[in-house]
Amino acid sequence: MSTIYNILNVLIVGCGNIAGRFDMSRPSTDWPLTHAGAYHRDHRFQVIACVDPHEEVRSQFMKFWSIPVGFQAIDEISHKNHQFDVISICSPTHCHAHDLEIAISLSPQLIFCEKPTTASGIETEKLVRQCKKSDIHLAVNYTRRWDQDIRKLQTNIQNNQWGNLRAVVGYYNKGLLNNGSHLIDLLNFLLGKINIIKVGKPIYDFFDYDPTVPMWLETEDGCPIHLVAGHAQDYALFEIQFIFAKGVLVMEDGGIFWRSRQVIESEIFKGYRILTDSIKNTGHYPHAMLQAIDNIYRAITQNEYLYSTGDTALMTQFFCERIIQESISIV
Repeated sequence: MSTIYNILNVLIVGCGNIAGRFDMSRPSTDWPLTHAGAYHRDHRFQVIACVDPHEEVRSQFMKFWSIPVGFQAIDEISHKNHQFDVISICSPTHCHAHDLEIAISLSPQLIFCEKPTTASGIETEKLVRQCKKSDIHLAVNYTRRWDQDIRKLQTNIQNNQWGNLRAVVGYYNKGLLNNGSHLIDLLNFLLGKINIIKVGKPIYDFFDYDPTVPMWLETEDGCPIHLVAGHAQDYALFEIQFIFAKGVLVMEDGGIFWRSRQVIESEIFKGYRILTDSIKNTGHYPHAMLQAIDNIYRAITQNEYLYSTGDTALMTQFFCERIIQESISIV
């Protein structure tokens, strides 16, 4: 017996990498990493239109993803002639505020926006309020909130499965807002409120407006957190190490892999406890985009709780902006 479900119509604004191009050069059997790829795989959605100012880019995107209608600008779209259940904002960050304004006027049920939501926390706050006033769900793509490994870790921390958390060390590059904000948002999700203890000098390794900043943070109960700044010209870097009383857990390559080490009695030094060699496991991060789309569908049709919202993204953005301001003031 076939399952009957409502099909939701989608508009994608921006036809770049995260919109769908990352998946255009990958096997169709791989887990989708993009908005278009995830919508295409989940048959409860259909992408019926897209927007991009570059005609060749837009045409290629439409052809690959079988999208029937394309626009040069979101301003061309009229609510009277086009109705969308979901609008994905995948345009460059400096376009987000304008695109979100128009998207809200089109009255979708949900807007799924890339991060940072806008280029300014004040601007984001205004648009979050507008979405609430218009009764529009706002999801922001801090993808790891949909990663089942992260949600399981949150439960394990709450249940004290690994014992007390002693320290956290994270590593990132390519800008605090662009990349490091994922770490900040992840820490907020897993550990609750985070306090700033000290920030280091800014490192301009990719964007001239978004430095990578080393920092020392602390949880409300005093657990130390050190976020180490790398350099984007060397290689991509996004890892985090959790040091627990009962062992060490490390997220590698953004969540593609995880390593764990358990505590055992030393066979060499009597009375000492040591860590075992690390065990490497493949993570579920590649599944996260499909999990996000599933959460979005259920939020619309069943009023399910969204794992990443305008409010949680706003908290992360204000936190990152404060760190950047403190860092810049050092120079």
